[in-house]
Order: sequence, then C-alpha cells, then structure tokens
Amino acid sequence: MITKVPFKIAFFSILTLTVFIVGFKIIDFKEPKISLENYKIEDGFELSVIASESFFKAPVSMDFDNKGRMWVVEMIGYMPNLEGIGEDEPNGRISILEDLDKDGVIDHSKTFLDKLILPRALAQVYGGLLYSDGPKLWFVEIKNDKPGKKTLVDPIYAEGGNVEHTSNGLMMNIDNWIYNANYNFRYQLKNGKWLKEATTNRGQWGITKDNFGRLYYNNNSTQLQGDYVLPNKAIRNKYFKPTAAEGQKLTNDKVFPIHQTSVNRGYQKGVLDERGYLTEVTASCGPLIYRGGAFPDAYNQNAFVCVPEANLIKRNIMSFKNLQTVANQAVEGKEFIASTDEGFRPVNLFNGPDGAIYIVDMHRGIIQHKAYISQYLSEQLGNKKLDTLQNAGRILKVISKTNKLNPIPDLSKASSKDLVALLSHPNGWLRDRSQQLLIQKNDKTIVKDLITLTKVNNEYSTAIHALYVLDGLNALTFGTLSEVISQSKQPEIIAHALGLSERFAFMQNSAKMKVLSTQILLKNNDLTDLYLAYSLNNWLKIDNSFLSILSQIEKKHADKRMYQEAIVSSLEGKEEQYLTTQNPSDLLKSNLKVAISNHQKKELNSIFVKEKNVVDNRTKGLQLFRSICATCHGADGKGIQDLAPPLKGSEYIDGSMKRLAAIILHGLSGPLTVNGKLYQLNNEMPGLVNNKDISDQDIVDIIRYTQNALAKEGKNISLSDVKILRDKKPVGVLFNEKQLLETDFEK
Repeated sequence: MITKVPFKIAFFSILTLTVFIVGFKIIDFKEPKISLENYKIEDGFELSVIASESFFKAPVSMDFDNKGRMWVVEMIGYMPNLEGIGEDEPNGRISILEDLDKDGVIDHSKTFLDKLILPRALAQVYGGLLYSDGPKLWFVEIKNDKPGKKTLVDPIYAEGGNVEHTSNGLMMNIDNWIYNANYNFRYQLKNGKWLKEATTNRGQWGITKDNFGRLYYNNNSTQLQGDYVLPNKAIRNKYFKPTAAEGQKLTNDKVFPIHQTSVNRGYQKGVLDERGYLTEVTASCGPLIYRGGAFPDAYNQNAFVCVPEANLIKRNIMSFKNLQTVANQAVEGKEFIASTDEGFRPVNLFNGPDGAIYIVDMHRGIIQHKAYISQYLSEQLGNKKLDTLQNAGRILKVISKTNKLNPIPDLSKASSKDLVALLSHPNGWLRDRSQQLLIQKNDKTIVKDLITLTKVNNEYSTAIHALYVLDGLNALTFGTLSEVISQSKQPEIIAHALGLSERFAFMQNSAKMKVLSTQILLKNNDLTDLYLAYSLNNWLKIDNSFLSILSQIEKKHADKRMYQEAIVSSLEGKEEQYLTTQNPSDLLKSNLKVAISNHQKKELNSIFVKEKNVVDNRTKGLQLFRSICATCHGADGKGIQDLAPPLKGSEYIDGSMKRLAAIILHGLSGPLTVNGKLYQLNNEMPGLVNNKDISDQDIVDIIRYTQNALAKEGKNISLSDVKILRDKKPVGVLFNEKQLLETDFEK
C-alpha cells in the first residue's frame, strides 16, 4: 500500500540563525521549512527533508565521513539555462553538511572545495577525499576539514563524452577496489601507489553493490542492470568478451507516476499513455541495493532506483537463484515514492551509517542535457517555467516507522577492536567503512581476530570482509585461504577465497590447490564450481595439470554458457592446448576459437583498449553547431538581428534533410524568406565542402542535432546522402533562394 506522507515539514521549527565561516565570509542560514504533502511513500515509512538550499545547490552525489557527516557534490554548472550555455564555468563545489544541534536536520554547511568544473563524484577513502574536477580525478588529504596535499590520480577520468555520459560513481567495493559507472577502469591505493586497472564498462549514472560484492547499475532507458558474478572474474581473457555473466537486464522498465509527465519526445507513440503518464523509464539513474539493516527484513537487499523524469523512486525485490539475479516490482502498479512535484529530481541514493536511505534530490526543472533535449521538451519546460527552477537542491531521508535506526558512531575515534566488531554489524555501510579503516590503521595486532572471523558464516558477509582486511594488511596467507576453502559452509565465502588464492599461485602451493579443487568439485555446488573455473588463470600459468580440473567443470556444466565462458576466461594463452588435449564441447570449442582468432588478429576486448569516453554523435553535433553555426544563428537557434535568420520554425530545418545538407555543404546567399518573413542580409553563409577538418559524419551530426533541438519533428539523413550531395553543387559559388526552391534534392 502507498499512503500520503502524514506530515508537512512544518515539524521543522525555524531555528535561530546558524552562523558559520566559509573562507573569510560569515554566512547565515536557516533550517529548511518545506512541505512534502504532494509526496506519497509506501506504508510503514516516513520521508523527511534534512537539508536543502541555501546550504548547497544542485547536489548530485554524496558520501559520509567517519563522523557521520555528509559531504555533498554540487554540480551547479549543469544546464544553467535551456540552451546549456555557461556550463563550463568553474562554479562547482564540495560541501560538508553538519547537524550541530543533533535534531536530525542540517543546520551548518561549509565549503571544502570550490571552483570545480562539473564535479560529479566523490568518495571518502584512505583518510582523504577522492573526487572529480572537470576531466581529472584527484585525491586530497583532509586536514581539519580543509584540503591538504593533492594527488592527481587520473588526468582523463571524465575526459570526452557528454556530461550525462562521463565517469561517475567512485564506489568502494568489498574487494578493496573503487568502481565507477560509465567508465571501464577501477582504482585502488595499495602500498602507497595508485593502481588503475581495466574493468567492465557499467551503466550511465550511479553504481551500487550487494552484500556478496556483485555490482548493479542502469542507463536512462533500462531501469536496472547487473552482473551475475563478481567483478573482473569473467574478463581474464583479454581476447574474449563474455556475454552471459555481465551487463544483464534484471527487470522490466515499467513506471507508475502519479501525474502527467514532461519528458523528451513525449509526442512519440507509446512514451505516454492516454492520460499523459509515462509508461517506461527514460532517465533512470542512481540505483541502490539497500544494506542498511534498519528496515523490515523483507527490504534487505531490495533494489531502489531513481526515476527523476517522473518524480519517483522505484523498489524492486531481488532474488538470487541458479547463479542469476532477478528483480521484480515490489508493489504492482505503485512506486515506493511518487510525487506531483515536478522539481523532485532524485539522482542518487545512498545507504547511511544509521541505516536510513538518503536521497540526493537535484531539485531543478531541467535534467536533460542540451545535446539531447528536444524542442518538444524545451517548450514544455518553458511553458511551465521549470527552466527557472535552478540553484535548489535537497537531501531527503527515508526511515522505517517500525524499526529503529542505528545510532551513528564516531568511527574516527573507534579502536581496532571496535572496528573488528563492526564487521558483523547488520548495517553494510558500517561494515564497509570499518573494513577500510582497519586497513588504514595497519594494526597487525588484530590479525588473529580477523582469522577467527573468516570462519564465521552469516548473511552479512563478515568472513568476506575479514578476508579483504587481511588482504589490505598484507597479512593474508595461503594457509588461511586453504582453511576457508576446505572448511567454510558458505559458498559465497569460498568464492572470494578462491579468487584471493590466485596471488599465491606458486609451484610449492600447486599440489595443495589441486586437492582443494577436487574437494570443491565433490561438493557439487554450482556457485563454487563457477568460481573455481574463474580462479585457475594464474594456476594454469605454472601447472598445466589444472587443465583437467577445468575439463571436469566443463563436462559437469556443458550446456551452461556462464561456465563455458568462465573456462575461456581462465584459459588465456592456453586455448589451443585445451582444444587439442581435453576434447571440449561444441559450445566451448566455438568460444575458444573466437578467442584464438581474436588473439591472432590482435583484437582485444574493448575495455583493454579504451582509455577515455568517446564523444557521442549528438554531443559532437552540439559542439559543432556551437562552434560553426551559433555565431550567426545564435546558440538557441533563434537567429541574430542583421546577421542570420532563425532556425527554429524555419522551413529549411523542418523540410528536406538533403536540402539542409546542401546548404551546409555549399553555402547560401540572401535575400532569404524564412517562415514568411523576408531577410535582406548583406553577408553570405560559407559552405563547409572544402573544409578538410569537417567530415561527412560531422555534417550528419550537425543535422541530427538541429533535428533534435530545433525541428518540429526530427528527421534523419545518412552518410551516403551527404557524400552524394558533395557533388550536387550550385550554379555559381553559393546556393540562393531561387535555386533551393527549384532544385529537387531528393533525386
């Protein structure tokens, strides 16, 4: 059931002004007083605003520090107007939010970093802050809430691509690696050195994980995707790209808003229903697997998804069966949170140290980037004056009415023993942060305690956390892993132990590993069989007898694609040897031949080649339009007095695409009639046909941008059309209006 939120935010009394200092400037703010009466939330839960403007603007992501304070990324420059002009201004910030009077509402904010360009992600890691600024990824030490020494981690982290399609996330996983959405690299600070390693490219905006360490993500039109297996297991063979284990669609894309929706291309059939309500997601983002331990048991590891274009948040019930993950709508036809407030733009969700869910609400009118926004949506936003809703933002909090929140401990003062105990806490945020703090402390006195925890079997992955603390402390041994593999009753723990064992793939350990492998196969457990197949890559490099282990796995699971791909993953460089000695099945034989052929042609899995995001065609079209066309026609396409006529409403934009391409290629001289008005212009529009820096694809991209942003109904043009039109030259140097009207460009 879904009920209205049973209160207004009048329960926040307006407190005495809070005074704080940013730099040398004293600023006064009040706690927020915001009504949520037009928000509905599922029965049994309460929704509240705990922070809003003027404490920050345009929040897009956040993290908690060891004291439980919120650190918020403010992407103030994003789409400052309907034309997206000025978004490269260095006006982004990272702010620290505090609740000094401990009433549950933020009453204090201070800037930690400013003058950032479109910052998009941050993470409290290694005792400092990892964050993005423009294309670069930085790590900065924190000294008394002020930035200290800065280290450039990656100069091309968010380089290339549209602002909607560049790297973000920065989520520390249980394996001590930091993963991203929309980027095929992961990071780790190990023994004082930053490591950057290829990984699968995942999703668009936001990334999350379950207790086991599997990753989940999505894109605008796909509500929830995920990997069936742990990261970087299926991609060990650089010449083979798996399809069965990663990037799987987990549920349908249906959505159930409670009001008519203003969305891009809402005019297209099926986007909206007969009431004007959105039918499927078009801007889903910011997924979260709930691991807070403060909701009823039925909500543990549910998947929540932001749907900002429809002003709602979805809830999906996850099931993990037969090595596959499936998500289903929790309450048919109704959403976890839904609002009629068109400014409600949830873009990210986070588990909190108290067990609540925290919602980052960008709270603005425009969420579509200029490169993608259609004229249809621009007009709708303008008519509703949603383009004027700027520089707002909120953090909302979801709590259970029946379950108590966890008290937020000050982990900055926790002892090593305290942190070890927290590895068994129901709250995943506390377990994750305790794991990382134990590694940072480098306290070897707790090694025995951690080894004891590796023998614990529970739903909270305590033993797995302990294994990775030992790994981070460089205190993990093959003996410890062998005991876990042979004695644990929890397949998930064994799976992680098998992966960690590969770093001990030395000849002196080979015989023991073969014994352990045989023991695992005798268990007849699908999960441990799969991870054994994934974990033999390094062992095969020192001992070919492990080929027979893989052969046994292959024959046990001959008809299952995930196992066959796992075997290929471990066989890099050994494919031909396996083909000639192990008599593989047709399925495996086919996959091995693909890997061999790719190796011969030196065709790597693209994640091992791609270094930065590629600018998509529509973004490139926008960039070309701004640099070539906007000087005369205006960035908004409305024309410039005495310089060039408008493009919006022009029959040359709404008419033949081939005619438009001919104009761009060969140029135009006036006078010209546009939309019934005669323009007597003294200047001429030069053509691009002789510009060697402008390709046929560039012309296509410019036209497709104009069709998306300026046309009444978008049309397409092909590369071959543009190539032909290069030779369809005007009589004279440039086309004029008479020639344009008399020439049949469609022939």
